Amino acid sequence: MSDSHSSDDSGPIKTPTQLIVAIVLAFIVPIAGIFAIIHFVMGDKPRPADTVYSKAVLDRINPVGSVPASAIEKGPSPLVPAPVTVATAGGEATTAPAANGKAVFDANCQACHGTGLPGVPKLGDKAAWAPRIGTGMAALHASALKGKGAMPAKGGNLTLSDDAVKAAVDYMVAQAK
Repeated sequence: MSDSHSSDDSGPIKTPTQLIVAIVLAFIVPIAGIFAIIHFVMGDKPRPADTVYSKAVLDRINPVGSVPASAIEKGPSPLVPAPVTVATAGGEATTAPAANGKAVFDANCQACHGTGLPGVPKLGDKAAWAPRIGTGMAALHASALKGKGAMPAKGGNLTLSDDAVKAAVDYMVAQAK
């Protein structure tokens, strides 16, 4: 009778030690191959100069909406009216302080007093200005300088001088007479 199991094993692994070595190599060889491929692909490429690299990193991590100082335009503020140029009797142009009532009105008061908002006397409206003019110029100047009702002090432009505000009030009153 013949034995169904033959003792003629022709496989390379014959002992448990060889089996353990084969399993360990099955994990180590592919991992070493992956590292070799990574090293080959990445290689020893030259790194960018440190200053360029550092600048690029700093540019990427700047806060959102920040503007470099070189991009900020220096000059007069668009919120502050420019000085008014006045021609003198000799024909020379001089820069007067912003006491030209019309210029101050156009730059600061026009938004409310030029549109006729409710409760705001419109420029040239004699009926709306009459009760206010009746209180006297000192009271009108004080209201404009300190604010009254919904109108903030100096019409909201606190950079205006008191004389400029008074000139604007005088201009508006002159238009209502």
